Amino acid sequence: MTTRHFLTLLDLSPEELNTLIHRAVELKQIRNNGDIYEPLKNQVMAMIFEKSSTRTRVSFEAGMAQFGGHALFLSPRDTQLGRGEPIEDSARVISSMCDVVMIRTFDHNTVETFAANSKVPVINALTDDYHPCQLLADMQTFLEHRGAIKGKTVTWIGDGNNMCHSYINAARQFDFKLQIACPEGFAPNTELVAANSDRVTIYRTPEEAVKGSHLIVTDVWASMGQEEEQKEREQAFTGYQVTPELMDQAESDAIFMHCLPAHRGEEVSAEMMDDPRSVVFDEAENRLHAQKALLEFLMVS
Repeated sequence: MTTRHFLTLLDLSPEELNTLIHRAVELKQIRNNGDIYEPLKNQVMAMIFEKSSTRTRVSFEAGMAQFGGHALFLSPRDTQLGRGEPIEDSARVISSMCDVVMIRTFDHNTVETFAANSKVPVINALTDDYHPCQLLADMQTFLEHRGAIKGKTVTWIGDGNNMCHSYINAARQFDFKLQIACPEGFAPNTELVAANSDRVTIYRTPEEAVKGSHLIVTDVWASMGQEEEQKEREQAFTGYQVTPELMDQAESDAIFMHCLPAHRGEEVSAEMMDDPRSVVFDEAENRLHAQKALLEFLMVS
């Protein structure tokens, strides 16, 4: 059987993605019922972290434990990965001993090179270009709160970063319209936008972008590795904060998401985080359930 990887949302078909999201809802119910379901008993996941994490580590490690498997935490400080061993060599060795590999790193080429040399499924748990696992959780959360996202309108407010790129891919795979509000100089990848121009529109003000929207999403203005640009970015993103007043300009049933951690008072107001329209903590929990569905798909199907 051909080894499947999950490096971007485009690695699965729209049908597979929708099946996976519905399965995540079922797995959430199984856990909430207290039922034991261990399809990955005696299976081992290698978790390679070159970027720090809270939700990614907890969700994958807990998910493997709940599935009856085990997760190994590997950082550059603890392995030869941080001491110059070629990615190709590390991939061959680690994939010969483990059953699945999760990587959270900077350069997207790292996960592509690792996957090309791995005998087992490789999951992108975040790179500078994409964050597909977060989108699985976001799509599950929208389904649970508002039903199918197909045909809806989503607004992204802020930096054209890895989350924004994954939302562009999600617009294509889940068939929704995406309105992006970002300042000059902070737009997402132009080729990615051009390839999805039938459903992606760039705006320069959040007020324009939220009109007709059913889901408003944002992220921190300075991602990991951009801390030295914090002050410059705060200035550039003035006026891009998501507030209850901005949400009022979207559709009446619109909801708000943020992949967390959030900087209250910067990209999102403290009031918006606690607003009834905010589903950020359901969204965070769904990282667990969506990723368990992904693991089941890649390893059991």
